[in-house]
Amino acid sequence: MATAVIMPRQGQSVESCLIGMWYKNKGDKVSVGDVLFTYETDKATFEEESKVEGIMLDIFFEEGEDVECLTNVCVIGKEGESTLEFKPAKQGDGSSVPASEKQGVISSVPASEKQEDGSPFLSNLLSELSGQRASAGSDGIVNISPRAKRLAEKTLADLRYVIPTGPNGRVIVQDVQAVLSQGHRSAEGCDASVSGQRSAAGGRGRDGAEHVPQVHAGDYEIVALTNVRKYIAKAMRASLSNSAQLTSHSSFDATDVFELRKKLKSMDSNPELAKITVTDIIIYAASRVLPKHRSINAHFLGDKMALFNNAHIGVAVDTPRGLLVPTIFNANSMLLSELSAHAKILFEKCKKGSIEPDLLKGASFTISNLGSLGVEMFTPILNPPQTGILGICNTIERTKNGKPYLALGLSITYDHQALDGADSARFLRDLVQYLESFSSHFLTDGGL
Repeated sequence: MATAVIMPRQGQSVESCLIGMWYKNKGDKVSVGDVLFTYETDKATFEEESKVEGIMLDIFFEEGEDVECLTNVCVIGKEGESTLEFKPAKQGDGSSVPASEKQGVISSVPASEKQEDGSPFLSNLLSELSGQRASAGSDGIVNISPRAKRLAEKTLADLRYVIPTGPNGRVIVQDVQAVLSQGHRSAEGCDASVSGQRSAAGGRGRDGAEHVPQVHAGDYEIVALTNVRKYIAKAMRASLSNSAQLTSHSSFDATDVFELRKKLKSMDSNPELAKITVTDIIIYAASRVLPKHRSINAHFLGDKMALFNNAHIGVAVDTPRGLLVPTIFNANSMLLSELSAHAKILFEKCKKGSIEPDLLKGASFTISNLGSLGVEMFTPILNPPQTGILGICNTIERTKNGKPYLALGLSITYDHQALDGADSARFLRDLVQYLESFSSHFLTDGGL
């Protein structure tokens, strides 16, 4: 019996994925475990392996196509079997209809913001960047999922304000909901057009007439945002809009930390210990201090708080695809060597683009390190609904009792809706004290 292979759903928030590369062609023999194709979310790339054996009877989508989750992608079976019953329907906009929503389809798997200023110029620029505006139509959006389109039509969401976060710049349900949450509704939802003349500077010519310099198209390059960058932009704007963020700065005498790390690097008997970084040490220290300061190891949920018993620490990672934040769950129960090894695995997955979506959520607190880039002080932005984020800064040489030492800066941003400045200051004070006598603390708390 022929078996349909569907587009998997990688996490509850993922509505569609892009077909990356096909490893099997129509007519090829397929064995269990063979990689059929790769597919991409806005954060990671995955391989889909065959769970059955047979012949690749049909392929319904090409490389680069955006496919709704749970849609039949291809069919495997015996030579000569019909595949018509598995073929997915497509909407007028070219998007697929999930197998779970299509009538009469048999499947092997059961069906289970634009900127605040509302500038017409910016609307047009976004259109040019993403290529998603149509010359006709009530909403003018071409690349929109069926569910998102139905929601927009039902709620009269003004899609001029939408910022796509789906794969390949697709508008998905969450994007429409974001527009509605900002109060942008329109009965017509027509595209805005550029009006008026804009200039970077003014002046008058020799004839006394006002001269307005123009910026020509050859002076700049239009570059489409990646899906990860669109997601980051949306998340950062939402963070600043929905929380009362304040930042406090401090530093600690890093002599003990650097001396310990120097000893670890010289331990030839255990090469893994030599790989422990200053960031690992600070993550470890934070994981021990956080459970004692529950208001900053928490999620702010409007009229209530989720206070965590353990430290689930997200760590910001700079990748070619953009900033990703994997979570080290239960960091407070790990030895320093375990935490360091686990963090490196997560960081490597992020850089390769193969991180599982479930590992990019669930953090109770986040740490970001810009010190390696020479930043002496910065204001990290919260990752809601978390109430705190710690920034690791650069080292600065200072003197104490006439003796020079290296001080390492720390910046803590907190949500003043959830906790007061004194609460944040106490956490930072305790973290500084822990780090300044780190070697004695970590041996007591669990050691290597």
